[in-house]
Amino acid sequence: MADLRVRIKDLCLKNPVMTASGTFGYGLEFADFMPLDGIGGIIVKGTTLRSRQGNDYPRMVETASGMLNCVGLQNKGVDYFCEHIYPQIKDIDTNMIVNVSGSSPDDYAECAARIDALENIPAIELNISCPNVRQGGMAFGVTCEGAASVVKAVRARYHKTLIVKLSPNVTDISEIARAVEAEGADSVSLINTLMGMAIDIERRTPMLSIGTGGLSGPAVKPVALRMVWQTAKAVNIPVVGLGGICNAKDAIEFMLAGATAIEIGTANFIDPAVSVKVRDGINEWLDSHGCKSVTEIIGALKD
Repeated sequence: MADLRVRIKDLCLKNPVMTASGTFGYGLEFADFMPLDGIGGIIVKGTTLRSRQGNDYPRMVETASGMLNCVGLQNKGVDYFCEHIYPQIKDIDTNMIVNVSGSSPDDYAECAARIDALENIPAIELNISCPNVRQGGMAFGVTCEGAASVVKAVRARYHKTLIVKLSPNVTDISEIARAVEAEGADSVSLINTLMGMAIDIERRTPMLSIGTGGLSGPAVKPVALRMVWQTAKAVNIPVVGLGGICNAKDAIEFMLAGATAIEIGTANFIDPAVSVKVRDGINEWLDSHGCKSVTEIIGALKD
C-alpha cells in the first residue's frame, strides 16, 4: 500500500482524488453508492451570493465521448447553504470544499467571506468562468486582468486555502495561472468546460436553451492534459487536474503531467462509485511500479 497523501497549501488530502463541482451534488446524494470519507475531497456544487434559478431547459445534451451543459449555476444562495446544507455535510470525514461563483469581484468576495466563517470548510474553489455582468458579459477568467481582480478581492476576505478554477477558453492558460498566483491563489484547478454547441437538424435549432454550453467528459481530456502540463511548468503552486478523467490511468497521466491532485466530474454520472475505484487503481499502479508515495509521480514526465 503506497502513501497516497498529498498537500495543497494547508489542505491535507488522504489521497489525490476529489470530485468536481456540479457533478457530485453536496456529496450526500452519493452516500449510498460509496464511502464519502474514502476520497481526498468533495467539491460541492457552485454557490453564489444570491439564489439563482439557472437557465431554462433543455440544459444538458449528450455528445460524442462527452456532454454539454448550460445549467447556469442553479443554487439557493450562500446563506441557504450555511444554514441548511452545511450542518448536513460538516461532519463528513473528508475535505468539503465549496465552489464559489459570482457576477462581480465584490459578489465573489462577500460569498467567500461567509464561507470563511464555516469551521469545517477548509477551502474554496473559485469559478472564474462566470460572466462579468458589468463589462459586457465576458467571463472573468479569459483575461489576466479579470481573473486577477476576482482573486485579489477574494484574497482580502478569505483566509483559508484558495483554489482558482481556470477557464480553457483562452489563448494561453499559463498566463492566467501566473496572474492568479501573483494575487495570492494557493492552487489552480483546470480545466473548466470548453465552450461547445449541438444542433437539432430537424428543428434547425440549438439543442441547448441558450445555444451554447460547456463540453466535458473524455472528449476534452487531451486538451486538459496539455493545459495542466503547460500550467504546472509555469507556476510554483500546486495544480489540480480535471477534464475527462474516467479511470486510474487517466488520473496517473494528469499527475505525471504535473497535477498534485485530480478531480472526477462527468464520469460520476456513468458510475457513481468511480472515484474510489480510481483511488484503488492509483494505489495498485504505484505498488506494481515500486513507488512508496504518490508524490513520486507528480510532474515525473520524462522529456
